[in-house]
Amino acid sequence: MGATPATRAVLLAEPEPPPATPADLVTKEVGFHGSGGLAMRGTVLSSAKAKPGRPGIVLVHGSGTGTRRTKLMEEAVAFARQGLSVLIYDKRSKGYSLFRRSYAQLAGDALGAVAALRSQPGVDPAKVGVWGFSEGGWVAPIAASRSADVAFVVLVGANGMPPLRQQTWAVAAGLRQAGVSGSLVDRAEPAMYRTIADGGMFPEPYYDPGPTLAAVRQPVLGIWGVHDLLTPPRENPPLVARALEKGGNRHYAFHFFPGADHAAHRTPDGGITRLPELAPGYADLVGSWVRDVTAGRAPVARTSGPAPVQTSPTVPMEPPAWWGSAPVQLAVLTLIMAAFTAYPMIALIRRLRGRRRPSVTRAARLLGSAGPVVVLGSFFYLFYLLMNGSKLAAPGPLVAGRPLIWLALQALAVACVAATVLTALAWRRSRGPAARGRRGEAARPGGPGVGLGEKIRLGLLIAGGTLFVPWAAYWGLLLP
Repeated sequence: MGATPATRAVLLAEPEPPPATPADLVTKEVGFHGSGGLAMRGTVLSSAKAKPGRPGIVLVHGSGTGTRRTKLMEEAVAFARQGLSVLIYDKRSKGYSLFRRSYAQLAGDALGAVAALRSQPGVDPAKVGVWGFSEGGWVAPIAASRSADVAFVVLVGANGMPPLRQQTWAVAAGLRQAGVSGSLVDRAEPAMYRTIADGGMFPEPYYDPGPTLAAVRQPVLGIWGVHDLLTPPRENPPLVARALEKGGNRHYAFHFFPGADHAAHRTPDGGITRLPELAPGYADLVGSWVRDVTAGRAPVARTSGPAPVQTSPTVPMEPPAWWGSAPVQLAVLTLIMAAFTAYPMIALIRRLRGRRRPSVTRAARLLGSAGPVVVLGSFFYLFYLLMNGSKLAAPGPLVAGRPLIWLALQALAVACVAATVLTALAWRRSRGPAARGRRGEAARPGGPGVGLGEKIRLGLLIAGGTLFVPWAAYWGLLLP
């Protein structure tokens, strides 16, 4: 696909009514083609008193599939009142999902929108830029690096780090804000994200925005809320600046808004709740900055606003070692579960056949029942936290910074380790001289000896318990 797809703005017959807009604005429904020729729909908002030759700006969504254009209506209205023509569009759902997406493809959609806005009456085609929020902060620079038709770039809540590192930090920060500490947040949560990414269930996990930012030649405005809980607000601006300067671009300005969240909206509680209103001065800054840069007055390496709040640093997220890879983890999980569940399943089959036999040790029974609970319970709990951990993490009741659920799983894990040792000792005793002397006695129903089948069952259970120990340590279940 070329840098500027051949698109033409056309008036559409929308199946849904156009978004409601204030009386001081005028709207026009447009259509254009995104990546792969996908037909897309959008709305252009302008002031009723807009002057000809005005700048234009395309708004690029954050993460989410099929997000409607109205999601960005607050920004669109505010920017239009600054004298800009603003294009908002419905985000694609085709080729985009929780586990699949392409920032390059989304950048092609944005360039299609740029071409549509450049063709609008009253818009100066040399003054059209892109605005990218959150995920759009990875997408907008790609669009700008691919096309000189993009006159400027505005980034809001953007990242200069890979998506996996950002997302791992966001969920960990949410858990820490909820009072969680210890191995759950320090070990288990990043381990789960590495495994998910290695299994192909986290799209674009190691995308490095640095080279793309270094290729951006247009002026850049970076905006972050002081209370950003989804993007590390202290670490990302220097990364973005470093990448721009590496490419020789010093025409950037960064600003931090107090009392603002990830989207630069007002927040009354440190970033947890997002109010509809934009941070005071946000729209004014965008309007004045766009007017300046499109008039050839781009600022040089300027940073303003209060220092952002970031209570914990990010952790580098490299691809896992072989033992942490998704295939190995899946294989270990399968072996452990098979070894643990075989013990009670054989006991059940014996009972149904009327051949009930007491366990050599109660520890074996504990290991066969508690082991699967720990393995499956920890995975389900971690998945729950990953899906609901950002900003409003709900880990449940805490004791000394540890969720009760996690403490219970850890206690069961320790019990499984102890049960493995006790079962191994019992199995060893069953193979001793005394047991061999009673071998004939074991053939009689109810005899005290241990037959070959029982020894094999115990050996399998012990093998599962032995494999469980390093597995549980890797996932933080045996760590404080």
